[in-house]
Amino acid sequence: MNPAFDLTGKAALVTGSTRGIGLAIAQGMIAAGAQVVISSEDAADTARIAAELGQPGIACDVADDAGLARLVEGAVATLGGLDILVCNAGITGQPGPLADMDMGDYARVMAINLRSQVVLCNRALPHIAAQGGGAVILISSLSGLRGNGAINAYALAKAGVAQLARNLAVEWGPRAVRVNAISPGFIATQLSRPLLDNATFMARRMAATPLRRPGTPEEVAGCAVFLASNAGGFVTGHNLVVDGGSLITDGS
Repeated sequence: MNPAFDLTGKAALVTGSTRGIGLAIAQGMIAAGAQVVISSEDAADTARIAAELGQPGIACDVADDAGLARLVEGAVATLGGLDILVCNAGITGQPGPLADMDMGDYARVMAINLRSQVVLCNRALPHIAAQGGGAVILISSLSGLRGNGAINAYALAKAGVAQLARNLAVEWGPRAVRVNAISPGFIATQLSRPLLDNATFMARRMAATPLRRPGTPEEVAGCAVFLASNAGGFVTGHNLVVDGGSLITDGS
């Protein structure tokens, strides 16, 4: 392994890490040498994946402020400190136009996708700074960078996540804490299976993606390892788009 990407001895917490992108990020950081606290809202899933990976697990509903406090304190106590935080947990919410949006669903999407990251960072960053610095990675989305007619609340929340990374990077940079966002595009996960199986959607979406394929969770995980490691040591306040070129293409 290139030593610039080595995370040996680092303590990490990854939310939403029992499946999809979050699981791949946890696996990537473990492979790079980190100890990783596995976490999701489902206690059984959290315990199962933690056991499979040989890592500690702490279940947490990220919509619960008190639960987030317990999650951070538990991670610090279990690992002896905290160097890396990955805020990955999120939900899409109900699709549809803004005019028809259910405001209860809107509030839940905002609470889980944006507010939870604010609360979690406020709890975790002092611990990371106390270690002498470290890295925070917020999972945003390509949908927060483009107009969207279907998943409006999600797109609004994810745009806020990218701005949160910039704000925290300014605030915590003097204490050697780097904060960045990752904005995945269309990634092949179990949750995206219905779209992967939709030939009409796939033909349209891949035609608008220069690499002509969906991404993989492991490709997002590689970017997270980069941002968490010394290889990304002078990168902060950045929103790294991992989308096969979908953002920059004109569809030709």
